[in-house]
Amino acid sequence: MSSPTGLLDHLADLRATLLRSVSVVLVIFLSLIYFARDLYRWLADPLMAHLPEGASMIATDVGAPFFAPFKLTLVVAILVAIPFLLHQIWRFIAPGLYQHEKRLVAPLLISSSLLFYGGIAFAYYVVLPLAFGFFTTMAPEGITIATDISSYLDFVLKIFFAFGIAFEIPVAILLLCWSGVVTPEQLRAKRAYVIVGVFIVGMLLTPPDVISQTLLAIPMWLLYELGIVLSRFYVRKPPEEGTEA
Repeated sequence: MSSPTGLLDHLADLRATLLRSVSVVLVIFLSLIYFARDLYRWLADPLMAHLPEGASMIATDVGAPFFAPFKLTLVVAILVAIPFLLHQIWRFIAPGLYQHEKRLVAPLLISSSLLFYGGIAFAYYVVLPLAFGFFTTMAPEGITIATDISSYLDFVLKIFFAFGIAFEIPVAILLLCWSGVVTPEQLRAKRAYVIVGVFIVGMLLTPPDVISQTLLAIPMWLLYELGIVLSRFYVRKPPEEGTEA
């Protein structure tokens, strides 16, 4: 049982970790707030490139022209700070880890950040242009496309986080194999179910069109296969006979 002094030390460390994390996010946010309109213009490029000539986005709420770029800037600040935030989490839990566990956690934190950013980049440069091209061509004749800026922001952020989280599949598989919950052999045996499952997830997390659903499902399946390949190096070895747990 931990002593009251030890518990207070942990709470103090947690408080310091949270303060550092919030401070870094705030500093990044204040540094980016001047470019809020430029960030939103960059975010709107995939849609604007497919709008008919003379069409534009609209703001149906009085405060939307201010709050939409403000919200985007805050989200961007958090995304930029993700490596630092993960490092703070690692510093907080590191004292309770064994040396071999520390060697495992560091690569996973780095790879999880890169995969999350990779998912967002894939969504922005591949999925959104194809999805918006599909949506705009399917509009009935005589219908003017005028997307609300707040609705557009919510839609794009949903896509970003869906793809960012989906790209974390290899990290999740490595953690499951390392903890002994599953084995690479069990994952291979469930391959057929996983293929069906990723298309169902793609249908639930993306807009109701075949293009974006497929563009999410196929990378998820490929990342699942990558996780199986890498999991061979992270399988927990059984303790040798005669050794104590």
